[in-house]
Amino acid sequence: MLKEFKEFVMRGNVLDLAVAVIIGGAFGKIITSFVNDVLMPPIGLLLGGVDFTNLFLALDGKTYDSLEAATAAGAATINYGVFINTVVDFLIVAFVIFLIIKAANPTKKKEEPAPPVEPTTKDCPYCFTTIAIQATRCPNCTSELK
Repeated sequence: MLKEFKEFVMRGNVLDLAVAVIIGGAFGKIITSFVNDVLMPPIGLLLGGVDFTNLFLALDGKTYDSLEAATAAGAATINYGVFINTVVDFLIVAFVIFLIIKAANPTKKKEEPAPPVEPTTKDCPYCFTTIAIQATRCPNCTSELK
């Protein structure tokens, strides 16, 4: 069983998938930082100084200065600002993956079409029986072939 597991893990597809998951996790952290620390602050500034991480709705009906204050008070909240950040995060990751796939597609090796197969049989023009292509006489009707 251990030998089978080792063979399974050492197959190329499994190793490629493991590398992709690790790099994808690191890439996700970079994109999250980019969205939260670089992209959303200027957008919030353009929208009148809005901090998207502090956009929330307290379900207890009270008003809180920040999401941290609402969380510290134990209030249930709908964090739509964090959701907006996550959606922007996802869109950036999806767009980058689209660009990578679009760039990688032309480099894929295209399969050459199989060369046409030479026929090995023909039909007798007299009795329409299938015969070998090299035949000079039909074995069924004994006609001479051209």
